[in-house]
Amino acid sequence: MGDQSQPIGIEQLRLAPPPGTRMLVVGGCGGIGAKLVEAALAADNEVAVMDLPRSIKEKTPPAQVAAIPVDVTSSDSVEQAFVELVRHWQSFEVLVNLAGFATPRVPIETFKDEDWDQVVATSLRGSFLVARRALPMIRADGGGSIVNTASGLAFHVMPGFGPYSAAKAGVIALTKVLARENAPHIRANAIAPHAVRTQFLIGGTGRDEQPAQIDIETYANAVPMKRMADIMDVVGPLLFLAGPASRFMTGQTLLINGGQLTP
Repeated sequence: MGDQSQPIGIEQLRLAPPPGTRMLVVGGCGGIGAKLVEAALAADNEVAVMDLPRSIKEKTPPAQVAAIPVDVTSSDSVEQAFVELVRHWQSFEVLVNLAGFATPRVPIETFKDEDWDQVVATSLRGSFLVARRALPMIRADGGGSIVNTASGLAFHVMPGFGPYSAAKAGVIALTKVLARENAPHIRANAIAPHAVRTQFLIGGTGRDEQPAQIDIETYANAVPMKRMADIMDVVGPLLFLAGPASRFMTGQTLLINGGQLTP
């Protein structure tokens, strides 16, 4: 499971933000986040991470990375996290927001209010709170890039993923609003991966583990590329959207699914 030991290759770094770029990764202790941090450091970027306290404790980022605890569902927590960030940087160029999780698959008619609210709050409200607080700092640096995380489930809905699909569809709309309101100096795009080989499939980093939500072998066989996405399949597009190679892209969502969904 996973590709945590897979080395960072030149193909991932070629389109990365230039050396010296300051990148904030929210959710930077998860499977994708940790590998993105590793790739950004290899590209000589400066990196700060925000994540749940438990996640930071269990998977502490490298020593040169500022690790700041946050609960993205709480406006007060987000504000305090950015107050802490200002102690390191007065401004920065790139925000990558990877925060989000899905509950075990449950039909809408039996979904609990609190579970629905928590999923939507983490993915959608959290994306709003973080972006709102980050925008002045990115603007103060003259502009930059925001990369949000949506999901293939926002386009191709599967039974049992109601709040997650709805929240991620909201993230796509939010990304378009950010793009329209902040062009030309700040670009906002999103990635929409489908299933990726990470701990997320059994509950995500920082939360109690849950049973696998898909049959991995059956899923892989249904993908035209005949495999599930590995983490580096997502890190490359993240670096591309964060950097100047995508300088004429804003308001866009890149689907990363091996050809399973081509809308």
